[in-house]
Amino acid sequence: MTEESTLTAPIGLTDGAVKQLNLVKESQNIPAEFGLRIGVKGGGCSGFSYELGFDEKKASDDTYVINGLEVFIQKAHAIYLIGMEIDWVEGLNNRGFSFNNPNAKSTCGCGTSFSA
Repeated sequence: MTEESTLTAPIGLTDGAVKQLNLVKESQNIPAEFGLRIGVKGGGCSGFSYELGFDEKKASDDTYVINGLEVFIQKAHAIYLIGMEIDWVEGLNNRGFSFNNPNAKSTCGCGTSFSA
C-alpha cells in the first residue's frame, strides 16, 4: 500500500454498496489494478452529477482503502464529497446506488444530481 492510502477517507461505503461493487468488478472482469473512482462532474438537473466507476489511478488522485476497496478521488473533487455515504438500495421503486451527501444544498428526483 502507498502512503496515500493511510489518509482518512472523505466518504463512506456501506456494506451493501461494497458487496454490489465487488459483484460488478467480478462480473465485468475489471483488472485488479483498477480502483473505484468516485467524483463529480458538471451537469445533471441540479448542476453536478456523481461519477462512480472503476478506473486506473491518475496523478491528481488521492488513494483510500474503504471497506477493502481501493478508492480514487481527485483532490479537487473531495470538497464536494466530504461526509458523503454511498449505499446500495434495492426496493420496489428504486434499485441502485444511493448518494447521501451532506454538502448538497439541493438534489433532484433522480438522486444522482445535486447543487453545492
